[in-house]
Amino acid sequence: MKRLTILAALIIPIFLCTSWGFFAHQRINNLAVFTLPADMIGFYKRNIKYITEHAVDADKRRYADTLEAPRHYLDVENYEQNIDSIPEKWDDALAKYGLKKLNTDGIIPWQIQRSYYGLVKAFKMRDSVKILKYSADLGHYIGDAHVPLHTTANHNGQLTNQVGIHAFWESRLPELFSTQYNFVVGQAHYIENPLQEIWKVLKHTHSLVDTVLNFEAELNASFPSREKYSFSERNNTVLKQYSREYAKAYHNKMNNMVEKQMRAAILTTGSFWYSAWVDAGQPVLKNLVKTEILPEEQKEEKEIEKKYQKGILLGREL
Repeated sequence: MKRLTILAALIIPIFLCTSWGFFAHQRINNLAVFTLPADMIGFYKRNIKYITEHAVDADKRRYADTLEAPRHYLDVENYEQNIDSIPEKWDDALAKYGLKKLNTDGIIPWQIQRSYYGLVKAFKMRDSVKILKYSADLGHYIGDAHVPLHTTANHNGQLTNQVGIHAFWESRLPELFSTQYNFVVGQAHYIENPLQEIWKVLKHTHSLVDTVLNFEAELNASFPSREKYSFSERNNTVLKQYSREYAKAYHNKMNNMVEKQMRAAILTTGSFWYSAWVDAGQPVLKNLVKTEILPEEQKEEKEIEKKYQKGILLGREL
């Protein structure tokens, strides 16, 4: 009995919400590079390792910065019953809701706008480090904007007895099935109004919330309970996760929704990078000198990594 108790204590469910999961975020940023035109792709391909690896920096900052978490989501129902009723511009939203509510219920559209203009400025300055940093972060937030559960107060199914669905949708499914996805998404295009475009993305993403939740509830009601989960051992710890069979049934029931959202995130990311470059005057990137990271920035990065490794999350799970 004692042995069973210890074993049970070591069973850890892999249901933590990590915002598309590191795997999907890195895949989105990596593939977005290949949507870029000839005048940009050389620079991005030379730095594709950075763009890919640093796609998860924004998630790591959630362990060091109390203000980071709300940059990844928008709890639509906590603002309005209809997403169309939320003011699109930051100043209008601030006047209507106040800063405290915004930093509680999510600011992702305005964070994407800020990151976009940060990238435009970096291009104008021809600052290679900041170009890469803002590009990586922008890809991350755009990726989050394509996850339905990042647009609802019921972000982890906690209001409908579906706790764990967030990481299931955005991590488990792409990790299992993305090798079957078609990631040929075409060429990046110019976006006239980045803020309007990201609101368009969010409105579509939010329209998928009911499908994500209802389809899983229907599947759960009909699927043999003993086959819903599987267990694996890693570092002497037993990990509980949704079984491949259950994941496949859910994935098929949603008719490739995860693939479609990843494809959209890839093309949108590339298009935002391209548009920022155009808005900056299309600076020549071919012989861009690599700027050195300042000592204080290096120190900050090390501190963030140290806090991330400790695993103490600041703010809510996404």
